[in-house]
Amino acid sequence: MTIGARLREERTRLGVSQTELAVACGIAKNTQLNYEKDDRSPDAAYLLLAKQMGVDVYYVLFGERLPVSADRLSPFEIEMLSYLREFSDYDKESIRRMAFAMATISKNTTPPPQT
Repeated sequence: MTIGARLREERTRLGVSQTELAVACGIAKNTQLNYEKDDRSPDAAYLLLAKQMGVDVYYVLFGERLPVSADRLSPFEIEMLSYLREFSDYDKESIRRMAFAMATISKNTTPPPQT
């Protein structure tokens, strides 16, 4: 996968349009499009602003995700981890399999409308 493809993946993960990310990073929409098509490479100033928007810049550049540090976890994630630590090894494996199955389904379906 290329830098442009990973950048597009990150933008999609964040739920922002090309225009929204471009404006936040101080570039034109066409420049964003060129980055995602690998016609141009983003510079350091762009990457710093993209990181502030939540883009995993390390992943975009190197194709690897770094472990999440504890200070970047949400309160919900911290709560869930505290429960997980109390489970038996058998239960942890069951939860892992269930989470994998749910994530796989979520990637392939559209969420129901919020009411």
